[in-house]
Amino acid sequence: MSENASVTITRQSGYQFLVDFGAAIPQMLADEPAPLGLGAGPAPDHMLLAAVANCLSASLLFSLQKFKQDPGALKATATAEVGRNENKRLRIMGINVKLELGQAAADIEHLDRVLAQFEEFCTVSMSVRQGIAINVQVQDGTGALLKG
Repeated sequence: MSENASVTITRQSGYQFLVDFGAAIPQMLADEPAPLGLGAGPAPDHMLLAAVANCLSASLLFSLQKFKQDPGALKATATAEVGRNENKRLRIMGINVKLELGQAAADIEHLDRVLAQFEEFCTVSMSVRQGIAINVQVQDGTGALLKG
């Protein structure tokens, strides 16, 4: 994780905002879907989901590599559960993340220890989890459910 991470958001037009991550990282256009925006880029909820899924994926990889294990391909899918709060405002009520390993569980040593600890290394999901429930599943390369 980047220490003291910072982004600058600048409105371009309508609901389109240019997201500047700093000199070393390409800028990105964010936009709301229709009818507010044009859907020309990811919306804020997409970026939140991407941040959570990316951090969990990196944490899982880090934990596996501590035991010198290779997950093969690693895929994450994050889905928001959207609902209305007590004031009838739309809110993300929960996030479901499915992590899929490219290897079968039987081919990964110390997987039980990895699964028990990897979420603790994820700064983003552990921070977001303080206000939004995050449910995590891990599947191996055969589709077997290993966690969640």
